[in-house]
Amino acid sequence: MLIRFEHPPTTGVIYVMDRATTKGWKYGDKSWGNFGQGAPEVGQIPNAPERPLTIEMKEEQFEYAPVAGLKGLREAVANLYNARYREGKDSKYTWENVCIVPGGRAGLTRMAASIGDANVGFFLPEYTAYEALLTIFKKFVPIPTPLDKDSNYHITPPRLYREIHDRGLGVVVVSNPSNPTGQIIEGEELKEWVDIARTTKTTLVLDEFYSSYIYTHPENPGKSVSSAEYVDDVNVDPILILDGMTKNFRMPGWRVCWIVGPKDYISSMASSGSFLEGGANHPLQAAAIPLLEPKRAHADAVALQAHFLMKRNYVLDRLAKFNMPVLCPPKATFYIWLDLSHLPEPYCNGLTFFEGCLDEKMICVPGIFFDINPGKRRDLAQSPYQGFVRLSFGPPMDELEAGLDGLERLLRKIGYLV
Repeated sequence: MLIRFEHPPTTGVIYVMDRATTKGWKYGDKSWGNFGQGAPEVGQIPNAPERPLTIEMKEEQFEYAPVAGLKGLREAVANLYNARYREGKDSKYTWENVCIVPGGRAGLTRMAASIGDANVGFFLPEYTAYEALLTIFKKFVPIPTPLDKDSNYHITPPRLYREIHDRGLGVVVVSNPSNPTGQIIEGEELKEWVDIARTTKTTLVLDEFYSSYIYTHPENPGKSVSSAEYVDDVNVDPILILDGMTKNFRMPGWRVCWIVGPKDYISSMASSGSFLEGGANHPLQAAAIPLLEPKRAHADAVALQAHFLMKRNYVLDRLAKFNMPVLCPPKATFYIWLDLSHLPEPYCNGLTFFEGCLDEKMICVPGIFFDINPGKRRDLAQSPYQGFVRLSFGPPMDELEAGLDGLERLLRKIGYLV
């Protein structure tokens, strides 16, 4: 009997980059503005610590690293979280509360493989890779909750509680700060989220990959935001945190990330990794250890926030000059959720707008790709996110300038600008 192979869902960003490639885009082509990029620029930025350009290896690093990660790196992650978020608290993270994984998707997969049957709640729009995750693992019943611009894509604690209580959610998965809207739950509201997870015994999976891209605290440069600050007991509260070197340290190519949570959860995810991907790169794990020293990490965050705030403001200013105001400016991340409803037909549709941008060497991501739809159970023809695109100000400034020049040409071509 011939075995049937199923093609897993393709993320929207993959589709976007495939279409751009057919139009002539290639990596390193500075004539294009890649606003579809889901990664930050990786070069040296003003006032940031020097980045390692060479790695000195030891012979033992040719061996496999432990599936849960090098103990030294796990200790460094725990120390960073304690320094940033656990000062004055009795319960502290240790290396046993940390699992090192080869990238954010690998971390999500380990979590999914370790969690039993559950109703899994998520909020729309959301990170595109969650669709494949919630489709492939059949033990999950994915339950979406759409958000809209009228609420500024904000999830209040009472709404979170209602979703958990009324829908019987055992797990809630959310990116905070949010990809793609750039909004954030922080402070007292984030504390209430953690309290709700604790009291309802709901596992809260928080993708905190953008936790240093924070623009709401100019009085406190370098401040990062994490649910770790509000955990009572690090081995009891059902909070799983996913982060890594990818975004906050601007090293996506290293594929060194981590999960932080209760020891029992981490032990399960170490076991899952043994049959999934086997663990992260040994020498790069070792090279990451000194980069997580708290004072250095803080200096990195201060420089990152100043640089990306400058790019954020530049893009918002130019969009305003194009008469394309952003109704919900990003408070975090390096994404702008752009409403196209005021553009003429057919360019008020994200897919049509995207194709028009490609003709002007500018890449963006249609909003419909963030209306994640595990199992294709909903008809997306009337998706509320059809009229949006996500713009990334992750790339270097020269690419942002080139991309916005292309957008201006498109807007003139369709008669929106004269």
